[in-house]
This record gives sequence, C-alpha cells and structure tokens, in this order.
Amino acid sequence: MNRTWGGDGGGGPSAATAGARPDEARRHNRAALLRRLHVDGPCTRATLASELGLNRSTIKAVVDGLAEAGVVTEALPVQRNGAGRPSLMVLPEPEAAVVLAVDVRVEQVSMSMVGIGGQMLGRHSWNLHHRTRTPGEVITHVAESAQLLSEELAVTAQGVGVSVPGVVRSDDGFVHEAPNLGWRDVALGRRLGAVLKVPVQVANDAELGALAEHVRGDARDVDDLVYISADKGVGGGVISAGRPLRGTRGYVGEIGHLVVRPGGRPCYCGSRGCWETEVGEAALCRALGLPEDAPRGVVVAELRSLEGAEQPGRLDDFATWLATGLITVVNMMAPELVVLGDLFTALPPAVVAKVRTMVHERSLVSRAVGGTRIETSPLGRDAKLVGAAELAFEPVLVAV
Repeated sequence: MNRTWGGDGGGGPSAATAGARPDEARRHNRAALLRRLHVDGPCTRATLASELGLNRSTIKAVVDGLAEAGVVTEALPVQRNGAGRPSLMVLPEPEAAVVLAVDVRVEQVSMSMVGIGGQMLGRHSWNLHHRTRTPGEVITHVAESAQLLSEELAVTAQGVGVSVPGVVRSDDGFVHEAPNLGWRDVALGRRLGAVLKVPVQVANDAELGALAEHVRGDARDVDDLVYISADKGVGGGVISAGRPLRGTRGYVGEIGHLVVRPGGRPCYCGSRGCWETEVGEAALCRALGLPEDAPRGVVVAELRSLEGAEQPGRLDDFATWLATGLITVVNMMAPELVVLGDLFTALPPAVVAKVRTMVHERSLVSRAVGGTRIETSPLGRDAKLVGAAELAFEPVLVAV
C-alpha cells in the first residue's frame, strides 16, 4: 500500500501530474518514489514502475538522479531466490534525509534522529519534574539535546515533528491546552522553530500514534482505524479512508472526554464521568489497589503479575468501562481496527479479550462488520515518537 499524507490525496501519480510542467512532474515522481521507499522499504526498479504507474525510462531517470545525489543506492539482495542474476534493489540512504522526532510526555521527553526508511539513528530521553516541565525548560532541553545528537551522529535534521498530550492547532503548532503538563496557550511550533532554525510541526500525541500504527505498525494495510492511548489521560487518533482525520484546524481526538458515567468523578475539563476518569492511569491504579500517583513502573509491574490469570477479577470494572467507551467509538467511527496503546499495552491478555468480547456483543457496528479487531500496539511506547518522525518527513521527502 502506498500511503501518502500531504497534498489533496487524489488520483495517484498520473492524475497528480496531468498537465504539469516537466519540472513539476519530476518533483512529484521523485517525492512519490522516495515515499514508497521510505514507507515500504527497498525494491527493484520494475516494482517501482508497477506500483507508481510510471514507465521504466521515467523510473530510470528518477533513480539515477537520486543515486547521483546520494539519496538512494542500488545493491544485490542479500537473499537470492531462483536461478539467474537477481535484479538490483533500490535502497534509501538513511542519512540522506534526517528528521528530529520529539515525544513530550507528562513525566518524560524522548527524542530521536530518524533517517529515511524510519531508521532511528540515535536517541535521548530525560525525566520531567514540576520545575522542568515548563515550556521554556522543555524547549531549551530539546534544543541542547538536538545539538548533542547532531554532533554525535554527524547529521543535521531537516525537519522536526513534536508529539504533545494536548489540544494542538495543526497549522502552526500552537498548544491551546495540555492540562497534564500544566501548559496553556503555548506557541510551541513557533518558539521551537526559532531556536532550531528548521521547520517544526506539532500534533496531538494520539493522532501521531494513529499515524505511526498506520505507517509502521499492525495497521499498515488498514484504511480505517482508531488508536486509543492511556497515559495520565486518554486520547484517540483516527485514520479514515487511509488519511488522518484532523477536524477543524486539527482539533480532533479528545476521545477521553466522552461522558460514559453521568454524575461520575469530576474531570479537569469541567464535566463529570469522562471516559478518562474511568480508564486513565489513576483509574487503573485504583483498580489495582495502588495509590493514584503510583510510579509508572510499579503500575506496569503489577499488570505484568496478572498476565497468567485467566480472569484477573480486580480489573473487571475497569474492563467494563474500557469496553463502554470503545462501543461508542466503534459505533461512531466504524473502524476495521482499534489499537490500544501506551499503558493499555500492559493489560493482561485476558482483560483485552474480555473487552473485545463485550464490544463485539454490544456494538451494532461491530456485529455488522463481523467483529471489529481490537489489538494492543506492537510499537509500545515508541508509537508517538515514530508518529512524530513521520509527521516531520511529510514536507522533507518533497524537498529532498
């Protein structure tokens, strides 16, 4: 599947280049070829021609130009099948285009230099505390760490993608509110771009989790999916018809504020009984009999200790509330796949199976489609970092 994120999303190569000037067509073909290699990996020139709908002479010209620029190389495959000389494989050179991915969480910031093909060239992380959680402190530390990574790896980032657990305006990376960080009205995209001197794109963390799952996770061949993540709060990202569902100016995905229990616990958003209050980290701690502020490592260890239990009863109510919210999400969005990320990936398999069964039994849409798939993320805690890198690569691959 050739996944694209920028542009108007219509028509494929032939429609996009129809009537275009030769230089525009070349740029389009170059970007499409790089996107194919970046997402799906090395392949032959013949495969590129078939998948991109271009003739062999055009593919030859594009590959030769990229090879001359040091962006791709060609080599014999490591494993050979059949008789005769195997075809050369076109491979992206990871360091030919590099982006910086940043994942800002409530308790930690992770960042990585990522090359074409999604290869993480180097990474760094640090813990956040109340005094180091201010936007200024985070921006300063990101800039300093980016410089160190750049010098250590001898690479320069051509773009930056940032994941933030909050409400983010997509066109300029303005963070209206990130309650669990204590941020409000932070011009993160502009401020970080001014320091790093490269284009910076910022998005909601769950949206980037969905993007990561679609490009590099179990949802690679799924066009309609919902990604649900639990950290301090609960968020969601949606891929619809193969493209991110971003809503007005990017304000979509606050799934954690679906009201599932009217009159329930107060939520910082001003409502009561939000899904987040029933299945967020604090709720999971209560279900496990732990203090609500228990360290993440303790929570995960407690969940792992339940893995062998066929029916870990302590989590029965938690599973019911998780399923209750998912039923609404499935009925509204009709996804083929729901991916559970972050803290949800540590849930015992028996709990996930119970949630899956409840959704199948109680959702009209799930029954109609033969049972919506509900799986835990294979990307784990790296999902949002991977998504931030893919966000940054969108404009970079066009400019290489």
